[in-house]
Amino acid sequence: MKTINKFENGRAAFAYQCAEEGKKLGEKKSKEYKSYVKKIPMLIKTNGLGATLAFVFSKAKKKDSSKGDEAYKKIYEQIKQWFADERNSYSDWFKNEKFKNKELAEIICLIDCQQYRAITKETLAFFNWLRRFAEGLIEGEE
Repeated sequence: MKTINKFENGRAAFAYQCAEEGKKLGEKKSKEYKSYVKKIPMLIKTNGLGATLAFVFSKAKKKDSSKGDEAYKKIYEQIKQWFADERNSYSDWFKNEKFKNKELAEIICLIDCQQYRAITKETLAFFNWLRRFAEGLIEGEE
């Protein structure tokens, strides 16, 4: 039971830091950040983690986009950071030599079904905390 609490507390602490970073994006971009953080779990449940990460990745990489690029970029980077973080029980998977110098969206395409389900579940748990903190820290609704 202590191990579960340790992981949950680590996930919550990391999500709080992420929401704080999202708040620092500026008034407009932080509202977009909050809105996207609230929508992404449903996108994952509807379309799957791979398709959702590909969508977020494409939005993050758009240089000429006037809406959302910074917010999506921040979210994508935070997901990558979470899976590299030692508090994440899956961080060892992402340190595998075959994943070196690969984008998160590409790594998700390379893992097996069991890992994909586990990573999806972990991503949803992370977003559960991130959504709560974003709602509490970032004022206003888009």
